[in-house]
Amino acid sequence: MPEEVWRVIRVVVVDDEALVRSGFEMILNAAADIEVVATATGSAALAAVTAARPDVVLLDIRMPDVDGLTVLRRLRALSEPPAVAMLTTFDTDDYILSALRSGAAGFVLKDTEPEQLAQLTRTLAAGGVVLSPKVSAALLRNAEPAIAADIDADAARVHRLTEREQAVLVLIAEGLSNAEIGQRIHLSVGTIKDHVSAIFTKLRVSSRVQAALLAQRAGLLS
Repeated sequence: MPEEVWRVIRVVVVDDEALVRSGFEMILNAAADIEVVATATGSAALAAVTAARPDVVLLDIRMPDVDGLTVLRRLRALSEPPAVAMLTTFDTDDYILSALRSGAAGFVLKDTEPEQLAQLTRTLAAGGVVLSPKVSAALLRNAEPAIAADIDADAARVHRLTEREQAVLVLIAEGLSNAEIGQRIHLSVGTIKDHVSAIFTKLRVSSRVQAALLAQRAGLLS
Protein backbone atom coordinates (compact mmCIF):
# COMPACT_ATOMS: atom_id res chain seq x y z
CA MET A 1 0.00 0.00 0.00
CA PRO A 2 1.26 3.53 -0.73
CA GLU A 3 2.50 5.47 2.25
CA GLU A 4 -0.04 7.99 3.58
CA VAL A 5 0.81 11.58 2.69
CA TRP A 6 0.46 14.07 5.51
CA ARG A 7 -0.89 17.50 4.76
CA VAL A 8 0.95 19.85 7.09
CA ILE A 9 -1.04 22.89 8.13
CA ARG A 10 1.09 26.03 7.90
CA VAL A 11 0.49 28.60 10.65
CA VAL A 12 1.68 32.13 11.38
CA VAL A 13 1.28 33.49 14.93
CA VAL A 14 1.01 37.28 15.30
CA ASP A 15 1.24 38.75 18.80
CA ASP A 16 3.08 41.63 20.43
CA GLU A 17 4.31 39.41 23.31
CA ALA A 18 7.30 37.16 22.58
CA LEU A 19 6.21 34.74 25.31
CA VAL A 20 2.82 34.23 23.66
CA ARG A 21 4.40 33.70 20.25
CA SER A 22 6.90 31.16 21.54
CA GLY A 23 4.24 29.37 23.62
CA PHE A 24 1.87 28.95 20.70
CA GLU A 25 4.75 27.90 18.46
CA MET A 26 5.84 25.19 20.91
CA ILE A 27 2.29 23.87 21.41
CA LEU A 28 1.37 23.76 17.73
CA ASN A 29 4.68 22.33 16.54
CA ALA A 30 4.11 19.40 18.89
CA ALA A 31 1.30 18.27 16.54
CA ALA A 32 2.53 16.11 13.68
CA ASP A 33 0.28 17.80 11.12
CA ILE A 34 0.88 21.45 12.10
CA GLU A 35 3.93 23.67 11.56
CA VAL A 36 4.36 27.26 12.72
CA VAL A 37 6.22 28.68 9.73
CA ALA A 38 6.61 32.20 11.15
CA THR A 39 5.82 34.42 14.11
CA ALA A 40 5.60 38.19 14.02
CA THR A 41 4.53 41.38 15.75
CA GLY A 42 1.67 43.40 14.27
CA SER A 43 3.88 45.71 12.23
CA ALA A 44 5.64 42.76 10.59
CA ALA A 45 2.53 40.61 10.13
CA LEU A 46 1.71 41.38 6.49
CA ALA A 47 5.30 40.77 5.34
CA ALA A 48 5.50 37.52 7.33
CA VAL A 49 2.23 36.20 5.93
CA THR A 50 3.08 37.22 2.37
CA ALA A 51 6.43 35.43 2.61
CA ALA A 52 5.25 32.30 4.46
CA ARG A 53 1.89 31.81 2.70
CA PRO A 54 0.23 30.05 5.67
CA ASP A 55 -3.10 28.26 5.77
CA VAL A 56 -3.99 29.79 9.14
CA VAL A 57 -3.07 32.99 10.97
CA LEU A 58 -3.62 33.39 14.70
CA LEU A 59 -3.76 37.14 15.21
CA ASP A 60 -3.75 39.08 18.48
CA ILE A 61 -6.75 41.40 18.52
CA ARG A 62 -5.06 44.07 20.66
CA MET A 63 -1.48 45.11 19.86
CA PRO A 64 0.32 48.37 20.69
CA ASP A 65 2.21 48.78 17.40
CA VAL A 66 -0.56 48.00 14.88
CA ASP A 67 -4.20 47.37 15.76
CA GLY A 68 -5.30 43.77 15.17
CA LEU A 69 -8.33 44.87 13.16
CA THR A 70 -6.07 46.83 10.82
CA VAL A 71 -3.87 43.77 10.28
CA LEU A 72 -6.98 41.62 9.70
CA ARG A 73 -8.24 43.93 6.95
CA ARG A 74 -4.83 43.90 5.27
CA LEU A 75 -4.71 40.10 5.35
CA ARG A 76 -8.27 39.77 4.04
CA ALA A 77 -7.31 41.99 1.10
CA LEU A 78 -4.65 39.54 -0.11
CA SER A 79 -5.39 37.68 -3.33
CA GLU A 80 -5.39 34.35 -1.46
CA PRO A 81 -6.08 35.26 2.17
CA PRO A 82 -5.48 32.67 4.89
CA ALA A 83 -8.06 31.78 7.52
CA VAL A 84 -7.60 34.28 10.34
CA ALA A 85 -8.68 33.70 13.94
CA MET A 86 -8.31 36.44 16.52
CA LEU A 87 -6.38 35.80 19.73
CA THR A 88 -7.79 37.40 22.85
CA THR A 89 -7.38 37.22 26.61
CA PHE A 90 -10.92 38.37 27.35
CA ASP A 91 -14.06 36.45 26.43
CA THR A 92 -16.00 39.71 26.02
CA ASP A 93 -13.41 41.72 24.08
CA ASP A 94 -15.13 44.76 22.56
CA TYR A 95 -13.29 44.29 19.28
CA ILE A 96 -14.43 40.74 18.56
CA LEU A 97 -17.75 41.60 16.90
CA SER A 98 -15.96 44.06 14.64
CA ALA A 99 -13.36 41.43 13.79
CA LEU A 100 -16.00 38.84 12.92
CA ARG A 101 -17.78 41.33 10.70
CA SER A 102 -14.44 42.12 9.00
CA GLY A 103 -13.94 38.51 7.95
CA ALA A 104 -12.25 36.77 10.88
CA ALA A 105 -12.97 33.03 10.96
CA GLY A 106 -13.51 33.11 14.71
CA PHE A 107 -11.52 33.70 17.86
CA VAL A 108 -9.27 31.76 20.19
CA LEU A 109 -8.81 32.51 23.88
CA LYS A 110 -5.14 32.62 24.85
CA ASP A 111 -5.72 30.22 27.73
CA THR A 112 -7.12 27.53 25.43
CA GLU A 113 -5.94 24.02 26.37
CA PRO A 114 -3.01 22.80 24.19
CA GLU A 115 -4.88 19.80 22.76
CA GLN A 116 -7.85 21.98 21.88
CA LEU A 117 -5.62 24.60 20.24
CA ALA A 118 -4.37 22.07 17.72
CA GLN A 119 -7.90 20.92 16.93
CA LEU A 120 -9.13 24.49 16.50
CA THR A 121 -6.27 25.09 14.06
CA ARG A 122 -7.32 22.04 12.05
CA THR A 123 -10.89 23.33 11.95
CA LEU A 124 -9.71 26.69 10.62
CA ALA A 125 -7.55 25.05 7.96
CA ALA A 126 -10.54 22.97 6.82
CA GLY A 127 -12.59 26.12 6.26
CA GLY A 128 -14.59 25.86 9.47
CA VAL A 129 -15.31 28.44 12.11
CA VAL A 130 -13.93 28.65 15.63
CA LEU A 131 -16.70 30.11 17.73
CA SER A 132 -17.48 29.07 21.30
CA PRO A 133 -21.25 29.28 21.91
CA LYS A 134 -20.61 30.29 25.54
CA VAL A 135 -18.29 33.11 24.59
CA SER A 136 -20.33 34.28 21.60
CA ALA A 137 -23.40 34.47 23.84
CA ALA A 138 -21.43 36.62 26.29
CA LEU A 139 -20.30 38.86 23.43
CA LEU A 140 -23.85 39.38 22.23
CA ARG A 141 -25.12 40.09 25.75
CA ASN A 142 -22.47 42.77 26.15
CA ALA A 143 -22.81 44.29 22.70
CA GLU A 144 -24.03 47.85 22.35
CA PRO A 145 -27.86 47.92 22.23
CA ALA A 146 -27.91 49.11 18.61
CA ILE A 147 -25.59 46.27 17.53
CA ALA A 148 -27.57 43.70 19.50
CA ALA A 149 -30.82 44.93 17.92
CA ASP A 150 -29.33 44.61 14.44
CA ILE A 151 -28.17 41.07 15.19
CA ASP A 152 -31.57 40.12 16.60
CA ALA A 153 -33.26 41.35 13.43
CA ASP A 154 -30.79 39.36 11.33
CA ALA A 155 -31.22 36.27 13.51
CA ALA A 156 -34.96 36.29 12.85
CA ARG A 157 -34.16 35.29 9.27
CA VAL A 158 -32.71 32.01 10.54
CA HIS A 159 -36.19 30.70 11.29
CA ARG A 160 -37.23 31.38 7.70
CA LEU A 161 -34.65 28.92 6.40
CA THR A 162 -35.85 25.48 5.34
CA GLU A 163 -35.40 22.58 7.75
CA ARG A 164 -32.49 21.27 5.66
CA GLU A 165 -30.84 24.69 5.54
CA GLN A 166 -31.13 25.03 9.31
CA ALA A 167 -29.50 21.61 9.72
CA VAL A 168 -26.63 22.69 7.45
CA LEU A 169 -26.32 25.97 9.36
CA VAL A 170 -25.91 24.12 12.66
CA LEU A 171 -23.10 22.03 11.14
CA ILE A 172 -21.46 25.18 9.79
CA ALA A 173 -21.54 26.60 13.32
CA GLU A 174 -19.93 23.40 14.61
CA GLY A 175 -16.96 24.18 12.39
CA LEU A 176 -17.46 21.47 9.75
CA SER A 177 -16.23 21.97 6.20
CA ASN A 178 -18.54 21.41 3.20
CA ALA A 179 -17.08 17.94 2.66
CA GLU A 180 -17.60 17.01 6.32
CA ILE A 181 -21.19 18.31 6.25
CA GLY A 182 -21.86 16.25 3.14
CA GLN A 183 -20.55 13.13 4.83
CA ARG A 184 -22.62 13.82 7.96
CA ILE A 185 -25.96 14.20 6.15
CA HIS A 186 -25.17 12.05 3.10
CA LEU A 187 -25.24 14.73 0.40
CA SER A 188 -22.71 15.65 -2.28
CA VAL A 189 -20.28 18.51 -1.78
CA GLY A 190 -21.93 20.33 -4.69
CA THR A 191 -25.34 20.13 -3.01
CA ILE A 192 -23.86 21.39 0.26
CA LYS A 193 -22.25 24.31 -1.57
CA ASP A 194 -25.67 25.18 -2.99
CA HIS A 195 -27.22 25.06 0.49
CA VAL A 196 -24.44 27.22 1.96
CA SER A 197 -24.86 29.77 -0.83
CA ALA A 198 -28.63 29.90 -0.22
CA ILE A 199 -28.09 30.29 3.53
CA PHE A 200 -25.66 33.18 3.02
CA THR A 201 -28.09 34.89 0.66
CA LYS A 202 -31.11 34.48 2.93
CA LEU A 203 -29.22 35.55 6.06
CA ARG A 204 -27.44 38.39 4.21
CA VAL A 205 -24.02 37.33 5.49
CA SER A 206 -20.70 36.86 3.72
CA SER A 207 -18.89 34.39 5.95
CA ARG A 208 -19.44 31.16 7.84
CA VAL A 209 -18.64 32.79 11.16
CA GLN A 210 -21.28 35.49 10.65
CA ALA A 211 -23.81 32.76 9.87
CA ALA A 212 -22.73 30.89 13.01
CA LEU A 213 -23.27 33.99 15.14
CA LEU A 214 -26.83 34.29 13.87
CA ALA A 215 -27.43 30.59 14.52
CA GLN A 216 -26.30 31.16 18.10
CA ARG A 217 -28.51 34.24 18.50
CA ALA A 218 -31.49 32.39 17.02
CA GLY A 219 -31.16 29.59 19.56
CA LEU A 220 -30.19 26.81 17.14
CA LEU A 221 -27.05 25.88 19.07
CA SER A 222 -27.18 24.02 22.36
